[in-house]
Amino acid sequence: MTQIGFIRHGITDWNMAKRAQGHSDIPLNETGRSQARALAQRLREEQWDALYSSDLSRAKETAEIVGQALGLSVHTDTRLREMYCGEIEGTTVEERIERWGEGWHELSLGVEKEPSISDRGLSFAAYVAEKHPNQRVLVVSHGALIGYTLKRLIPHVNTEEHLHNTSITKVYWQDDRWECELYNCAKHVNDM
Repeated sequence: MTQIGFIRHGITDWNMAKRAQGHSDIPLNETGRSQARALAQRLREEQWDALYSSDLSRAKETAEIVGQALGLSVHTDTRLREMYCGEIEGTTVEERIERWGEGWHELSLGVEKEPSISDRGLSFAAYVAEKHPNQRVLVVSHGALIGYTLKRLIPHVNTEEHLHNTSITKVYWQDDRWECELYNCAKHVNDM
């Protein structure tokens, strides 16, 4: 059976400031790098066959830290990018309310819609299942991309909990559907 380990990238300064990052290429901060090293240490105890990442630096650097520890090279794919946030990129909720009012979330503002985001994620999961049959594949991406993808990939599992930075969610393909083995686990960060 094919298994995918979805990993949310390490924390950034914009995460800490609660700014919408979207496609803005914001790097990890030192805490994010420490989180990635803790994750890499945890994953050394497991066997993984391939490693993919979003091309945005916060995900790619997380993947590179993990890949170095596991002896895996990082393959990037733009389908794994975070949702495009249009005009709200770089803003906090307070700044959005100030600029567009309380109903800002009902405006288009060029923000990518949920079906488009999850379609990219589902397309990538299907690609992994086809290209890596019976292998274990790590995929480093972003909160919205992973979250919306999981809602459709494993609709029978409660995926409402906010994904933690460097958390891992393990799903596997069996009997013509995806099942969830582990959801949003960041015990390696708690042990830091």
